Amino acid sequence: MYAAMPDEKFPIPAVKIAQLDQQFWRTEIDYPTKETPGTLIVDTPAKYLYHVKPSGRATRYGIGVGREGFAWAGRAVVAYKRKWPRWTPPDSMVARQPELEPYSIANGGMDPGLNNPLGARAHYIHEGGRDTLYRLHGTPEAFSIGKAVSSGCIRLINQDVIHLYNEVRDGSPIVVIPDPTMSNIAIG
Repeated sequence: MYAAMPDEKFPIPAVKIAQLDQQFWRTEIDYPTKETPGTLIVDTPAKYLYHVKPSGRATRYGIGVGREGFAWAGRAVVAYKRKWPRWTPPDSMVARQPELEPYSIANGGMDPGLNNPLGARAHYIHEGGRDTLYRLHGTPEAFSIGKAVSSGCIRLINQDVIHLYNEVRDGSPIVVIPDPTMSNIAIG
C-alpha cells in the first residue's frame, strides 16, 4: 500500500515506513456515525481523517494538521480536486515568509512536482461557496503524519491522498473537528 508509484506523472518513492507510525496506516474500520456515506470527517485532535462508507464503515487515514494558530474547523465541501496541482501560498503566508514571494499568486505559483507542498493531489475546501484556503493534500514527509505541523492544511502521505482522491467526489461534505487544546482556530 505504501510502495513506490513509478507510473505517476512524477514518480513517487516508497514511503519510509519507519517514519510512519503503524497507527496512522490507512485502514478500513467500523465507524458508526450520523454523517452520510461520502462525508469526510477530520478528527483534528486524534490526527485521523475518516471517509464515511455505507453500513457503519469508514476508511481511516493518518494525517498531519495545522499547528497552533493555523487550524480551521467547521463544515464545508470539497469543491474540487486536482492532480499534481500548482501551489500558491496565500498572501498572509508570503507576508510571514517573504522567501515564498517567487511562488506568490502574482508570480503564478510553484510548478507541480515532488517538491511542491501540495504533493500529488489536492482537495480544495470551500465554505458557503467561498474558498477557505485550506486543503487536503499530499506530502512526502511521512514523519509529519500524526503531528500539528502545517500552516493549516490537512496533509496525507502521497499514497494516501491518491487513494482518497480516487474515492472522493467533488461536492463531498467535510466536517473538521477542532482540537480544544489549540487556540486561534477559525470555526466556520
